[in-house]
Amino acid sequence: MKVILIQDVPSLGKAGAVVDVREGYARNYLLPRGLAREATEGQLRALEQERAVRERKLARERQRAVEVAHALQSRPVRIRAKAGAGGKLFGSVTAQQVAEALRQMGFEVDRRQVELAEPIKAVGTYRVTVRLPHGQQAEVEVQVTGDG
Repeated sequence: MKVILIQDVPSLGKAGAVVDVREGYARNYLLPRGLAREATEGQLRALEQERAVRERKLARERQRAVEVAHALQSRPVRIRAKAGAGGKLFGSVTAQQVAEALRQMGFEVDRRQVELAEPIKAVGTYRVTVRLPHGQQAEVEVQVTGDG
């Protein structure tokens, strides 16, 4: 008997998979517990439509991530910090501050997405990697300028 798994079932498959199982296993275990539903033609067509919708949505999200990566790379991020005479900062610029500057520019970026090996401690221009969804990365130019 063919069934469509509604939930992940260990040693059988993941949710959405169409599997062939014994009729007794399906009728006495999978169906009553809501782990699967019978794979009729209508159910299989609906499953294919759901997959197609999911794939289109995923493709749109990937395209959006690519567009965000290009937009991030095209504009430098400027951060002002207090600095001494030699260009050394009082304190440092952290991933949180870079993420906040990106949010002010209109990008939804969390500090955990900003890869900063160590905090920036001097005035200058730095290359910082921002990890985006779907494996996309953007190299962002961070320009730190000093006050005082």
